[in-house]
Amino acid sequence: METPETLIEPSGPDSNTTDARDLPGGAVGDQFAATVPEIVGDARPGAAPDQPEPTRDYLDRLRFPVDEWKLTEASYSADDLGTTETLFAVGNGYLGLRGNVEEGRETHTHGTFINGFHETWPIRHAEEAFGFARVGQTIVNVPDTKTMKLYVDDEPMLLSVADLEDYDRTLDFRNGKLTREIGWRTPGGKRVRVKSSRMVSFTQRHLAVMEMEITMLDEAAPVVVSSQILNRQDGKDEYHVKAAAMGEGWDPRKAEAFDSRVLQPQSHWHGDDRIILGYRCTNSEMTLAVGVDHLVETDNVYEALIDAEDDMGKMVVRAQAKPGVPIKITKLVSYHTSRGVPVRELVDRCRRTLDRTRDQGVQRQYDDQRAWLDAFWERSDVEVADNPGLQQAVRWNLFQLAQAAGRAEQSGIPAKGVTGSGYGGHYFWDTEVYVLPFLIYSTPSMARSAMRFRYNLLDAARVRAGDLAERGALFPWRTINGHEASAYYAAGTAQYHIDADISYALWKYVAATGDYDFLYRQGVDILVETARMWTDLGFWRENGDGAFHIHSVTGPDEYTTVVNDNLFTNVMARYNLRKAAEVVSEIAERAPQEYQRLALRLKLETDEIEEWASAAEAMHIPYDEGLGIHPQDAHFLEREVWDLANTPNDRRPLLLYYHPLVIYRFQVLKQADVVLALFLQGDHFTLEEKKADFEYYDSITTGDSTLSGVVQAIIAAEVGYHKLALNYFTQALFVDLADLHGNASDGVHVANAGGVWTALVSGFGGLRDYNGKITFDPRLPDEWPSLTFRFTLAGTRVKAVLTHDQYEFVAENGTEASFSVRGTAVTVRCGEPAVTVPLDGQGPRIDAEKAFTTRGRREDGSLITASVPRSGRP
Repeated sequence: METPETLIEPSGPDSNTTDARDLPGGAVGDQFAATVPEIVGDARPGAAPDQPEPTRDYLDRLRFPVDEWKLTEASYSADDLGTTETLFAVGNGYLGLRGNVEEGRETHTHGTFINGFHETWPIRHAEEAFGFARVGQTIVNVPDTKTMKLYVDDEPMLLSVADLEDYDRTLDFRNGKLTREIGWRTPGGKRVRVKSSRMVSFTQRHLAVMEMEITMLDEAAPVVVSSQILNRQDGKDEYHVKAAAMGEGWDPRKAEAFDSRVLQPQSHWHGDDRIILGYRCTNSEMTLAVGVDHLVETDNVYEALIDAEDDMGKMVVRAQAKPGVPIKITKLVSYHTSRGVPVRELVDRCRRTLDRTRDQGVQRQYDDQRAWLDAFWERSDVEVADNPGLQQAVRWNLFQLAQAAGRAEQSGIPAKGVTGSGYGGHYFWDTEVYVLPFLIYSTPSMARSAMRFRYNLLDAARVRAGDLAERGALFPWRTINGHEASAYYAAGTAQYHIDADISYALWKYVAATGDYDFLYRQGVDILVETARMWTDLGFWRENGDGAFHIHSVTGPDEYTTVVNDNLFTNVMARYNLRKAAEVVSEIAERAPQEYQRLALRLKLETDEIEEWASAAEAMHIPYDEGLGIHPQDAHFLEREVWDLANTPNDRRPLLLYYHPLVIYRFQVLKQADVVLALFLQGDHFTLEEKKADFEYYDSITTGDSTLSGVVQAIIAAEVGYHKLALNYFTQALFVDLADLHGNASDGVHVANAGGVWTALVSGFGGLRDYNGKITFDPRLPDEWPSLTFRFTLAGTRVKAVLTHDQYEFVAENGTEASFSVRGTAVTVRCGEPAVTVPLDGQGPRIDAEKAFTTRGRREDGSLITASVPRSGRP
């Protein structure tokens, strides 16, 4: 297997394509207003001038009609197959099936993925150096069970050429099923009704259920259904036709391709109505088994033929179909994987899953799925009143979080979930900063699972810290198996802030849930080892300012790399150090036996704790008195500004058109960096500082990452740019639904979906969690009558209803929860009436659609200039 000699990575898990719709600041509204449909929900063109302006809609509502609980495709198109295969994917966090058509053709990218199931390959660097990542990891496209080819009168049904009388494909967020219904007129003029459905179970982690029902409407005809299992990873396509995705140009954000066989056949078996295939990955030696049962129901005369070989299993049903007499085929599918269990044992596990499902019946699976999702929506739903188009998009994004994390169970949450192969199926900091807040406040058990995954990687993180000559632990920037897979260290390994991000999420989880058992037994090890890394990485400038500094790191903005005193890194490291010192001291006082175990386990010395606290207090936080802002790093303001306003749209994202060194020489941001720090550590900045920082950085932030817009929306709302906040939020909401970044075909942007929830609850709902203290200071958009959401604190679920003049809270279950609203203490108790807090407005309001920017001069008097460099790519 060969890989490129030099792998230049993207700038992180969401460095995405942009166009005019992704320009920063005021360019959001002005550049493309005429290119999108007019309305969302009930907003109407020509409304009275004193009414709020309608929120723009990004979707073609004739093709994708508004339904608050469903995404429906009302007409077929082959123009955006990659996008719709992602939008209509189904998964449960362990297993994911892309929305490929049952017939197998046409397609953009076939895909069936299992979280964490990967192949490894050697990373070859053009110029080697000690400590570089050595082994790449890429998610495997596992054998595909979705294909159920249909022939009537020996003519195949292919949507690309079919005479379709009607078409409806629907993803239902309440029952978790993808359904499709087609009226097809065959080349011979016979009318056929074809219904199909697909579901990946949330209650049986290893199970998927598929159905196809064919009914001749007017005339009899011979009908054949060929239900298959195909090893597409190694066979590409049974017709040897490359998928559209294979012909696309260079893009470093896509998964690496394999040039040699990945899945080595270990067994194949068939009998009665069952097929089971088994494989082992060539290099990673991970094992997999897939089993399929078929249930045929019809009053027509039929026969079934079954066969299996190394890379294919097939059951062919041949029937003489009478008019009005349906043929229904149900396909039960089970996948089991392991890092070392022999294939024969996984085969047995598949058999047990299929046997149990047959005994329980298919309807039981559908009922259990609905019950699971009913509970999910009770905990997680966010309601935007009188905006059905926005509501639909909100629920689609929340449903993607369920599909990415529901049954991940101590695996990580990949940047694309299990909907695509983008970023090779790797785990990044996305989980802790963008996804975990949603899980913590809606389904804490899923958050605990994600934290357990990080804890299980701690030994590998210790080894990685040693590779970089540091004490403690350094978690990999991108990984599947726990080892660093980032071949471009400047925008990868140098992002040491991932240690602080994980520690931040850990304490947020503990503070919200009260799970001190996990903290004391396992979580504290993460805090200790990451604090050790920070004190070893940083240094004291004894003869200078006496502060603690951290040099040669990269912050979230990967358009600026390997810098000194990155503000985000420093404020998050400060938090990490403080929390480690506080927690260990608390354990010593409250649980001395646990402290003794901890000290013995980690060889902990008392002076270490004192050092963490001292380093935190002395941490250097850059600030420029002349400009009145926090510089992104020690030398950021020495650079000139990249003139984004005059950068051609066809030169975006910058990483695809400019050498990294060109980008690194300018003040230009891939994504929010300082602004993200203002949100995560907002209690350390005044409102005036936040406003000044936001105004400075907003116009030089490209939006080349989907990780940026939600954060910009939150801080824009807080400091008063309410129109800009809504613009950023709406873009984030439709990132995948409207393919605004041009790469939805690679899979769902899961972090952005998590950020949508955070923008709603924290940006507009005003929730802040600073060191376990929950406060609310809302910023409801003028266009929205109300916003309703739920959050869970220490086992008590609270429903919050925000309107323009009040905030109402009621405890729906549990015992009680306490928090504050603009300084007013609130306690809600289960069984007691709702508590209402009157509101005097929605915070500061700046009626501008772009942030005001003042550049001026540096402290040395030099003028900050702006320009556009010449692109190096045609």
